[in-house]
Amino acid sequence: MVILMPVETQHNMTANNLTSAEYKEFYGRYIKKIPGNLRLGILLEENRDEFLKFLERIAPENLDYAYAQGKWSIAEVLQHIIDVERIFQYRALCIAREPGIVLPGYDHEAYASTSKANRRTLHSLKDEFTAVRNSGIVMYESFSNEMLLNLGSVSGGNTSCRATGFIVAGHTLHHMEIIKEYYL
Repeated sequence: MVILMPVETQHNMTANNLTSAEYKEFYGRYIKKIPGNLRLGILLEENRDEFLKFLERIAPENLDYAYAQGKWSIAEVLQHIIDVERIFQYRALCIAREPGIVLPGYDHEAYASTSKANRRTLHSLKDEFTAVRNSGIVMYESFSNEMLLNLGSVSGGNTSCRATGFIVAGHTLHHMEIIKEYYL
């Protein structure tokens, strides 16, 4: 089923439209990984599909594999991707609804160490990622252009609502590269 958004919420914002004032320098490494000419909603859909296809390369029995002592297992990396997706969606919602809001950072190491991801199945991680990403796609599409341009402060730096969506797509690609290099 195709859902047509009202004209005022159909936006064509791409990563090429972002300015460096819309995200902390740290996140530039994620934004550089994504195609700059894709509309945010299309980018998130294509990134979702690419990631789910990539997960087919992971053998379920290898989810608890970590390439070195003290490194995350594959399951923990996947859970981290999901956690970041949720956190950035929350940030986007807050910034869209309350421009100028100040939001704290979070400790990704603490989240990973308490996630119990190694008890999960690959199927459950895929399902959760799909649900969270699909929710985000609908959320971003619901924002007006004005909302997408709103700025807030995240971890001490300016962040636009739209930048959060581009960042999560690049973050997913970043971890796909890590899994390819160190785990597969």
